[in-house]
Amino acid sequence: MPDTTAFAEAIKAGYTFKGESVQIGTAMLNGEVVKDAGIFLPLKTLNRHGLIAGATGTGKTKTLQMISEFLSDASVPVLLLDIKGDLSGIAAKGSANDKVADRYQKLDLEYKPALFPSELLSLSGKNGVRLRATVSEFGPVLLSKILGLNDTQGGVVALIFKYCDDNQMPLLDLKDFIKVLQYIGDEGKADIEKLYGKISTTSTGTILRKVIELQQQGADVFFGEKSFEVDDLMRVSDDGRGIISILRVTDIQDKPKLFSTFMLQMLAELYATSPEEGDLDKPKLVMFIDEAHLIFQEASTELVQQIETIIKLIRSKGIGIFFCTQNPMDVPASVLGQLGLKVQHALRAFTAADRKVIKQTADNYPETTFYKTEDLITQLGIGEALITMLNEKGVPTPLAHTMLCSPRSRMDVLTDDEVNDINARSKLVPKYSTDIDSNSAYEILTAKLQEAAEKNAEEVPETKKPTKEEPSTFEKVTNNPIVKSMVRTAGNGIVRSILGALGLGGKTTKKKSSWF
Repeated sequence: MPDTTAFAEAIKAGYTFKGESVQIGTAMLNGEVVKDAGIFLPLKTLNRHGLIAGATGTGKTKTLQMISEFLSDASVPVLLLDIKGDLSGIAAKGSANDKVADRYQKLDLEYKPALFPSELLSLSGKNGVRLRATVSEFGPVLLSKILGLNDTQGGVVALIFKYCDDNQMPLLDLKDFIKVLQYIGDEGKADIEKLYGKISTTSTGTILRKVIELQQQGADVFFGEKSFEVDDLMRVSDDGRGIISILRVTDIQDKPKLFSTFMLQMLAELYATSPEEGDLDKPKLVMFIDEAHLIFQEASTELVQQIETIIKLIRSKGIGIFFCTQNPMDVPASVLGQLGLKVQHALRAFTAADRKVIKQTADNYPETTFYKTEDLITQLGIGEALITMLNEKGVPTPLAHTMLCSPRSRMDVLTDDEVNDINARSKLVPKYSTDIDSNSAYEILTAKLQEAAEKNAEEVPETKKPTKEEPSTFEKVTNNPIVKSMVRTAGNGIVRSILGALGLGGKTTKKKSSWF
């Protein structure tokens, strides 16, 4: 049996850090909590991203909630992507029960219920701060990726952005983009091809269909003004705690393209607008993506590539990104390899495929003489996890079976009245709630086409139709259908008589002999 004293010393040495850190639990050995084996989370390394994984019901979402609370206490702003809608309770004070009391007694810690400063965000514009972005902010490359266009079609999108930039026509919403797309394929095609080259009608048609598909998933509510400023995600409350922004996307779970669109834009905007920071004592923002397996299952190849690129580069901006998912294998290997902190809750071994995944998962963790990792993963209790992370030197800490702290805020959702109260006190809801319809590409092109139509009408005067004279009595008689028929019959008889007189009237029928 492993030596408890040696284990406690190894954990203490591995989880003692120079900078500011917070205790998220205590290490366990042989199923018991070990005294003086606290598991601390160093704030300095949280920009190295992380993974929280585990089967349904093992406590991974509560772990996410608990870590967010400690970050808020440390003045670190947090963005939570709440897929299931069960994280809003972080804005309300929790309450102790027998299970919570027993857990904190074992941890030798004091439970202090608390609520945390929160903002509720929404992509649909319902019950929260409305998130929007303009088409121009996306840019041609990002928009082409979310539409799934090939290189030729992407070139047409780049042409549209170039044309609008050259002619001072802002692209704010999809209505603007569609109007320009129709214009370059019809009325303005000849002029634009002189400046920018040939445009394929097939390409413009395909792009239009892709945009309409995006519209059908509700993208119209996302594109437009006033666009959301990412600086509003990095705010600290009056009492010095980081504000936790909760984006609830339960109303768009059946619209993967809309969520992918948001993900691409948010990550790109965070990267583009945040300055290089180097090594900070604590991150400027930490972003948690709950139920991340839903994103990767529905994500296009372009989204996965974009996430991989951002994960590699955004850490130097002082921003950390954490994925919360059911199985580590749900996260692409290229992304998984970039995640420094790993919190592994229990996995279930119901099938041969499950056992294979568990073995692969165990192989991804540091070797240890204290545990048989492959077996322990299936035996973890609710609120327990295997934890390893990178220290300040980038070296993985010892693998630790950990009993985690429980959240101090409510472990349930807010009521409708509580949601309304938070939104009523929000400074951001009124800032982003008003629709703005600025003079943009749609209005400019519509006015241009109308002006051209009016100019053409003035240059080509209307031709005056001649006045028809009243028919004479003779015309009235001769135009009568009955008279025409009589004249035609009489004329035919005269013609036949003349032809007969000339011997050209045709053969005559010989009269048959009579029997009488």
